[in-house]
Amino acid sequence: MNIKDKIRIIDGFPKEGISFKDVTTILQDKEALKYTVDTIAAKLHDNGVDVIVGPEARGFLFGAPVAYALGAGFVPVRKKGKLPFDTISASYDLEYGSDELEIHKDAIKPGQKVAIVDDLLATGGTIASVAKLVEQVGGEVVSMNFVIELTELKGREKLKGYAVDSLVQYDI
Repeated sequence: MNIKDKIRIIDGFPKEGISFKDVTTILQDKEALKYTVDTIAAKLHDNGVDVIVGPEARGFLFGAPVAYALGAGFVPVRKKGKLPFDTISASYDLEYGSDELEIHKDAIKPGQKVAIVDDLLATGGTIASVAKLVEQVGGEVVSMNFVIELTELKGREKLKGYAVDSLVQYDI
């Protein structure tokens, strides 16, 4: 399956000059969703992953089913103030703004192997912050997996030293 054919492009969202890649069209198509989850899970199968970490919000949508497929745990990384227990936080820049993410301090046990799963790799700021949080609580990031990569924004450069994989790439 060519998953790129299942992604809707919306120019000018969320602001002028942005070409938004909409994954809701993958989520609503049962074959595309199954293919996407199965493909990411297959790439992670031999990594000994204990936990999948998914950043809010679309990381939840792909990360949780990948965790299920692997028999791994799932840990959400949420925006500041959304988690109910003791947290640590990290700020990050988006291609069109900035934000702050948090993880529960006890979400990952020291030494656990972690794969980060999200819908999109753009500038790499969000995922670099997620990796920092995982490492601060003692996890080992063994892989970063994305449905989409915007290659022109050079997010991989910010993630040097990590194994990075994406299903489809766009030059923007």
